[in-house]
Amino acid sequence: MSDHIEDTGYSRAQEEFLRDKRLQDDYAQEGKYRIVLCGANAYDKKYYFNRNFDALPENIKEELRIICVLFTAEVGGIFTIGFTPTGDLVMDTAAEDGDYLYDEIGSGLLIKKIRQTKKELFQSLAVYYKVKFLHMDPSVLLEEDEEEQ
Repeated sequence: MSDHIEDTGYSRAQEEFLRDKRLQDDYAQEGKYRIVLCGANAYDKKYYFNRNFDALPENIKEELRIICVLFTAEVGGIFTIGFTPTGDLVMDTAAEDGDYLYDEIGSGLLIKKIRQTKKELFQSLAVYYKVKFLHMDPSVLLEEDEEEQ
């Protein structure tokens, strides 16, 4: 019986982090785990804002409220903006069974449009989430952002 240990060049802590990150990515892709930032429900005519994000500036909170409420007014259903465990911003929409007025095609197109027009806002929110809740180094995140552009 041989105890072969492969040298990956990573420390034990880095290995554990990467394994956990892969697990989190798997959960995120399967839609099992999300931190909801805000959302609107066309059925109950209600808007929800996660109080863990109260430190956001009022104008950002208002812009998020407008995005969510206008989305549900236009296509119906339930719309949420949230984060995956790795800090990626996601937008989800759903409809109740038997809701024949829900516009599934329109919802996909509207999400795409919102992503394009609010790209800078969403990038800033993702950085905020990663720094405040995932305790990542902001200088590293800003460097990554510059490299992408």
